[in-house]
Amino acid sequence: MADELTADEIRTLLKLEPHATCRFVRITYLSPQSIAAGGLPPPFSDGRPMGSALHFIVTPTAPVRLHRIRNDQLYHYYLGDPLEVLLLHSDGTTERVVVGPNLRGGEHLQLFIPGNTFHTARLTGRRRWFLGASTEWPGVVPADVRDRQCPRTGGEVSVHRRGLARHRGFRRVGSGSAQGDSGEPIFPACSTIHAR
Repeated sequence: MADELTADEIRTLLKLEPHATCRFVRITYLSPQSIAAGGLPPPFSDGRPMGSALHFIVTPTAPVRLHRIRNDQLYHYYLGDPLEVLLLHSDGTTERVVVGPNLRGGEHLQLFIPGNTFHTARLTGRRRWFLGASTEWPGVVPADVRDRQCPRTGGEVSVHRRGLARHRGFRRVGSGSAQGDSGEPIFPACSTIHAR
């Protein structure tokens, strides 16, 4: 039955809305319980919901854009094609992980992404669509998301550009932007690189 669904049908059935980083999402849970201000260390010291969750869909023309959130998060595979996730760790190392149903082939049903880890993703397999979810703790508020922005330190920019350049399919374009196989930018161009 999942093979009969189209990306447009899934967006309609799940009421997914356009989003800056994961392209089409719907928040499915935001904890009514909060951690009080001062209950967590910075950058969460102003208080946060206990947790949050959302559905998202990825298509060939709508990959996950390069972004990071401050919060730890867990990607979950639900239906469709596998999702290749590129993680750019703060120490300059990179990691590619495939989230999908082929456990014998080394794919993962879930992927833990540590807080503040830049990441992007694209489809593999038949490249039609991936339906998944993300759960986050503490819960995400808009200030926790850094999307489509250059990192603020020159060293961090160069580390992440090198990380993207090392991976086929996630390639550098022009002066600091990168794109996936679809040709769409996933690391936006930076006219100015900010130093500390």
